[in-house]
Amino acid sequence: MTAPTVSVVVPAYNNAATLQETIDSVLAQEGVDFELIVADHSSADATRAVMDRYADDPRVTLLDTPAGGGAERNWNRVTEAATGEFLKLVCGDDVLRPGILARQSELLRSSGAVLTACRRDVTDADGRVLMPGWGLRGLAGPMPGARAVAKAVRAGSNLFGEPASVMMRRDVLERAGGWSAEFPYLIDQATYSRVLLTGEFVPDTTVGATFRLSDSQWSAVLIASQADQARRFHADLHRRHPAVVSRADVLIGNVRASAMARLRRLSYLVLRWRSR
Repeated sequence: MTAPTVSVVVPAYNNAATLQETIDSVLAQEGVDFELIVADHSSADATRAVMDRYADDPRVTLLDTPAGGGAERNWNRVTEAATGEFLKLVCGDDVLRPGILARQSELLRSSGAVLTACRRDVTDADGRVLMPGWGLRGLAGPMPGARAVAKAVRAGSNLFGEPASVMMRRDVLERAGGWSAEFPYLIDQATYSRVLLTGEFVPDTTVGATFRLSDSQWSAVLIASQADQARRFHADLHRRHPAVVSRADVLIGNVRASAMARLRRLSYLVLRWRSR
């Protein structure tokens, strides 16, 4: 059996209310052959029942992930089952826009890049757009992946976006060790960085996905923890790759990560008030 061009993997956890929309947005994609792998990480709601509605679709593989291990366990569970040339991870409450799989796989194939990312709309829990066209600040054109990594460090934020915005070469991700939760709140950016250090970055300048804010993301404690982990992540990159991430990158990035954490908290409070 010929492997598909793209593997879309969905590590689901307590996503019963949103998972159908996520899966349907994947299955509606056209212009490229793909597989969809969904794993339920021992959810306490009806996530598995939603998954079972798609059991007869030959493009869909349904898995179960034992409890424990956090996001890293389920993200790697679905990724290790993938067989496609390219891989996109989509969380169980996010949505793909039409055409993103065909467009991003062609971008990677034609450019030879190892990773691409698009802009996304940030929505509230009900799907109302709060921040349209978010992402890719300073990443407007193709560039060496190491330069993109350094830009993200200096910016003090994940310029690439959440996984639904990103597509990468599956074999490169595998050689990089898969998804790593050494810095749990930065599991996506830290993993992108390891992939990008091996090759080129190419942007997808369209809006190709939506990212849904959840109630847990309003927490001041969570945002402070994210800023602390960002500082430790920056220091680790500098220690491992001083020719890529300079001490100045780290110092500037740390200041910006702290400032952006405070701004993010304020923005979330305003957006939460507006969404009531």
